[in-house]
Amino acid sequence: MTRRLLSALLVLPFLAVLAPAPAVAATQAVTMAQYAFAPAAITVHVGDTVTWTNQDQAPHDVTTTSAPVPLHSPTLSTGQSWTYTFGQAGTYAYICSIHPDMKAQITVLAAPPTTTQQRTVPTTTATHRSVGGGAPVQAVPPTTGAPPLTTTTMPTPTPTQATQEMPAMAQVEQSSLDPMLLVAGLVAAVATLCLLLIASRAAD
Repeated sequence: MTRRLLSALLVLPFLAVLAPAPAVAATQAVTMAQYAFAPAAITVHVGDTVTWTNQDQAPHDVTTTSAPVPLHSPTLSTGQSWTYTFGQAGTYAYICSIHPDMKAQITVLAAPPTTTQQRTVPTTTATHRSVGGGAPVQAVPPTTGAPPLTTTTMPTPTPTQATQEMPAMAQVEQSSLDPMLLVAGLVAAVATLCLLLIASRAAD
């Protein structure tokens, strides 16, 4: 029992290190200075937070003119801040209702969905020529993941190449027949000699 407790205590720190850290939402800051929002256009994701801080001497607020969800902050004096966490995607155009010339926009993107990638294997067909001059036959490669079969087409010799190759083939055939002619001649000579010997013995 003591050994099990010690092993569990040793494994727990490693599990804490290997455990993935939870996702933390981003925070964006927008300042109100010199009668303008800075930055005037930002892009965030659903779940992100934006904080507006008034750095002007005059009061300001945040009021949407076009947005999926209307926003209206309290009037912010110098040094005060207002924070909002976006829960719906869309484009939020807003102004300061006290100073309508102050305009800005926030684009809220949806969280990227988790997708699974599917591997597609391209299907190719190889065409083989039939021996008897019939229609070509298409061979479909197996779907077991093996590489597709490839066919090698031999080039057709031109008439000039054929005429050049014919004397060479004739020479090869002639050279292969010469030993046979010599053997046949030698056999004929031996047979003739034997016949002469037999005839001379018969005459005696």
